[in-house]
Amino acid sequence: MITREQIPSVLDHPVYDADGNKIGEAKHVFLDDATGRPEWVTVKTGMFGASESFVPIREAALVQDHLEVPYPKNKIKDAPHVDVEGGGHLSEDEEHRLYDYYGIDWDHAWQQANQPGEGGWARSGGDTGTGMTGAAGAAGAAGAAGTAGARTGADTGTTGRTDTGAGERAGMREDNAMTRSEERMKVGVERHETGHARLRKYVVTEEVEQTVPLRHEEVRVEREPVTEANRDAALSGEPISEAEYEVTLHEERPVVETEVVPMERVRMTTHERVEQETVHGRIRKERIDSEIDEDEGGERRKK
Repeated sequence: MITREQIPSVLDHPVYDADGNKIGEAKHVFLDDATGRPEWVTVKTGMFGASESFVPIREAALVQDHLEVPYPKNKIKDAPHVDVEGGGHLSEDEEHRLYDYYGIDWDHAWQQANQPGEGGWARSGGDTGTGMTGAAGAAGAAGAAGTAGARTGADTGTTGRTDTGAGERAGMREDNAMTRSEERMKVGVERHETGHARLRKYVVTEEVEQTVPLRHEEVRVEREPVTEANRDAALSGEPISEAEYEVTLHEERPVVETEVVPMERVRMTTHERVEQETVHGRIRKERIDSEIDEDEGGERRKK
């Protein structure tokens, strides 16, 4: 649990979910009206921190320079929307919705609030100064800029509009000066997953053909006359007889075999491509005009 003393170490510091993913930065810490303990933290999420989501801080942990909460990033970004600037205080309905969304038992929170260590605010009712009874008081009715938050604006990270305005008016009385402020647009980038690419190997069968030369033997009958050179061979057998002579013929036939041969190595790589994109936004600026009342003509001039 985060203590009030640790609030300055939480504000404007990164917030990570249970899996180590950065969610955004902590902007406000809301205190419980009854106990004064930190109950909720708001985290700037979305593109350029345009959204602000509520996260329970009761089970959060301060680790080095960031806050870790036991909820996944997507769940936090989809939390019910609550207008942080709408008075700096959570209503009963708003907090009830947040309790239900994060699976926190409303009745169990009421029982914890009745423990002696909590001051028994749910039983004592008006003694706490929260002005809540019954179901509203039972949930702890967390308030940031409400009763406890307004008194500790610097610690809770609330806007502290009342105190700031009073200080500014006091400053005008001292040096007759007015502070003019304006918003500046801060553009950042957020990395998103756009798809997946993969290599897949599969087998196909193709018909191929190849021409090879084949040899075969044929019978050719050759006749030669009897001459003095071959007379002895011609007269070596019986003068008149029957005979038979056989010759074996041969031919070549194609034999097909296959072998596996490595052909190439294929891999996937990624490279970054930078494109220029123009971002549009709206910022507010304060303007200061001077008005001079002239007594003679009764007219007012503006400069």
